[in-house]
Amino acid sequence: MDKKINYIAVAYNLYADIEGESQMIEQTPEGQPFWFLSGMGMTLPKFDTELADKPAGSTFDFVIEKDDAYGDYEDERVVDLDKSIFMPDGKLDEKVIYVDAIVPLMNEDGNRFNGRIIEIGDKLVKVDLNHPYAGLDLHFTGNVVENRPATTKEIEQMAKILSGEGCGGCGGNCGDGCGDCGDNKGCGGCGGC
Repeated sequence: MDKKINYIAVAYNLYADIEGESQMIEQTPEGQPFWFLSGMGMTLPKFDTELADKPAGSTFDFVIEKDDAYGDYEDERVVDLDKSIFMPDGKLDEKVIYVDAIVPLMNEDGNRFNGRIIEIGDKLVKVDLNHPYAGLDLHFTGNVVENRPATTKEIEQMAKILSGEGCGGCGGNCGDGCGDCGDNKGCGGCGGC
């Protein structure tokens, strides 16, 4: 039996307890909702499960505990990298590499991930490889803007993107190449690279 894959778009507020106080850490407005294809591994599994059967127009309010989200914050995921990695032309591009910048990185296996610059020294750059929401329970509130069966084209395009076969992210909502998205999320849609 084929699994059901839906196109789901949601507007939400995301809250987390930071220093003993509930704070909004992310928001997607109804005019530019977050969208994903259910059952394709695009989101946290519990996020997918919570929203899979909610019809358009319904509201939601749920918490994903850190163990089902991004896990604990791990000090060993803060690493010192040789500054030369960030200097492909022999100089540091200070418009791109600065404290608190999120930078795309790739390991020796070709896996891509993001890191946050913590400190820039004479020879080393300290980078935090933890997910920004590591160590946090995530509280989502919002409403379902759309929930319908995904089209074959949407599924095929997302399968290509998830397998690394190409750009054109945004689920087919943009042009043929990187940078064509009108949602400023870049290549890969739903949060960018």
